[in-house]
Amino acid sequence: AAEDWPPFITATMAHDGESGNFIGTVLERAGYALQVDYFPWKRTMQLGLTSPRYAGFMAVWRTAEREKLCHFSSPIGNTLTVLAYLKEAPLRAGTLAELKDTRIGTVSGYFNGEQFDAMVRRGELRTDEGVSDIVNLKKLLSRRFSVIVIEKHVLRQLMLGPDFSKADRERVGLAENFFSERSVHICFKRNAEGQAQQKMFNAAARAAARARREGENGTHNGR
Repeated sequence: AAEDWPPFITATMAHDGESGNFIGTVLERAGYALQVDYFPWKRTMQLGLTSPRYAGFMAVWRTAEREKLCHFSSPIGNTLTVLAYLKEAPLRAGTLAELKDTRIGTVSGYFNGEQFDAMVRRGELRTDEGVSDIVNLKKLLSRRFSVIVIEKHVLRQLMLGPDFSKADRERVGLAENFFSERSVHICFKRNAEGQAQQKMFNAAARAAARARREGENGTHNGR
C-alpha cells in the first residue's frame, strides 16, 4: 500500500516512480513481482499494517514510534524536507522557533522530524493538517497557509504536474535549512512474516548493489 508521492512512489510515472522502480528490480531478483495500490496516507498506513492483502506500506520515514509497528527495509530513497512559501510573502524566519506565530500546513500522519514534531506537541508551533501535499500546495497558493512542510523533490514534481501553471511555480519559494536529509523505507508488518519479507528484501538489495558495483568496476577496468 502506498500514497501517491511523486517522484518516489507514484502511478503517474513508469514502474511506480523512482523508488518503485528500485523496489521492483530488487523484488524481481528475489523472484517476486511488485504490485502497488494507492490510497490517502492514513488509509495507506492502516491497510499496510492490518490488511492481509498487503505486505506493508511505503514510502515511510523511520522513527522510534514506528519501530514498534514495522520491520523496516533498507533505504529505498533519500529525502529532504523543506518549507515552501510564497515569494510575494517571503519567509523571514531563520529557525523553527521563529515560526511560532506562523500557521504551518502539514499532511496528517506525516512525520516531520523529531524537533519539529516535538515543538508541535508542546504547542510551540501552530500546524494545520491537510490530507495531501497537493491540497496543501493549493492552500498555499490561495494564501490559506503562509508556509507548508513538504519534501523537496515531491514539491518540484507536483508543481510540474497538470494541477499547477508556470505562474504558480514562479510564485513558490523554498527554504532548505530547517530539516536534515532522511531516508525512506518500506514498512513490513511487525510479525514473523514481515520480518522474513524484510530479510528477503534487504538481502536482495545488497546483492543488487554488489552486482552494480562489480559491473561498474568491470566497465572501469575495461577502459
